[in-house]
Amino acid sequence: MNLGLHDFDFDLPDRLIAQYPAHPRDHAKLLVYDRVTKTIQDYFFYELDNLLNPDTTLVLNNSRVEKCRLLFEEGKMEVFVLDTIEPYCVQALVRPGKKFKVGKIVSLAPGLEAQVLSISEDGLRTLRLSHKFDDAIFDSFKYTPLPPYIVQNEALSEKYQTIYAKYEGSKAAPTAGMHFTSELMQRIAKKGVSIEELTLHVGMGTFAPVKTERIQEHIMHEEDYFLTEQVASRLAKSQHITAVGTTSVRVLESIVAMNSVNGSHALRKFNMGSGSTGIFITPGYRYQAVDALITNFHLPKSTLLMLVAAFVGLEEMHRIYAHAIASEYRFYSFGDAMLLR
Repeated sequence: MNLGLHDFDFDLPDRLIAQYPAHPRDHAKLLVYDRVTKTIQDYFFYELDNLLNPDTTLVLNNSRVEKCRLLFEEGKMEVFVLDTIEPYCVQALVRPGKKFKVGKIVSLAPGLEAQVLSISEDGLRTLRLSHKFDDAIFDSFKYTPLPPYIVQNEALSEKYQTIYAKYEGSKAAPTAGMHFTSELMQRIAKKGVSIEELTLHVGMGTFAPVKTERIQEHIMHEEDYFLTEQVASRLAKSQHITAVGTTSVRVLESIVAMNSVNGSHALRKFNMGSGSTGIFITPGYRYQAVDALITNFHLPKSTLLMLVAAFVGLEEMHRIYAHAIASEYRFYSFGDAMLLR
């Protein structure tokens, strides 16, 4: 399928970019799309327990967002730490880039410096810090990495986490899961729906923009994941899987293997353990692990939107988004959700 970046574009009024989450969390709107009947219906997220396939296994990403955004000079200078190579050495996105040239020692704050060791093709800087990144001297400069379309507001820090977040390491939230409340989770469990957890630490693979018109030329950044043997075994027995978020999808589709039984009926097997995935799901991809998907409304031209288009079809994706815009759904990280089944 020969698609270009322009095929994943759409116009969104600024007023529909959510600056705050719904309160309570599960009072976000929920668009439900049926892939068989191609029907679109409007609900609220708190109705999810009545909308899930009763035989499904709900798969959550339990990664927790870390405070990896360092702001200096009243926010005019930023070091967004993506990876800690060693205690004093990090990989980071920086702003303004012209200050961080190779070989330069940048004064971040009184007593704090960063030497620029190298710059990659995509602008990532390798920095040697004057203090260990986990040194308390950095604490007052660390902020939650809210996306650029949300005004930085540290009061929203805990709201930018799922209620089941456990293992710190994400640079952005797995946002589809932010709509769940404890009460809703309990109701879902009472319906007999199995709930499983895996971990994928969200990084540039999820939020890096696509800059090539030929989408096949885009290179995905690797993101680390972990799945226990027990979860992998239970998933293999699942008749139906609902992934919560594109990050859960990317793990599941990366570790699934199809086994042929008696040369006909195919069973899914999931490989346990830790690893990294750079899977890039675009229209034409054949899903093997995921039967339904809960996700938010994504940015134009993003890899996340391409993943959704691969699940429902490009034309249907545009029809779903047109309905959401006309119905004034709230978009992006703190926005509303959809169930694609």
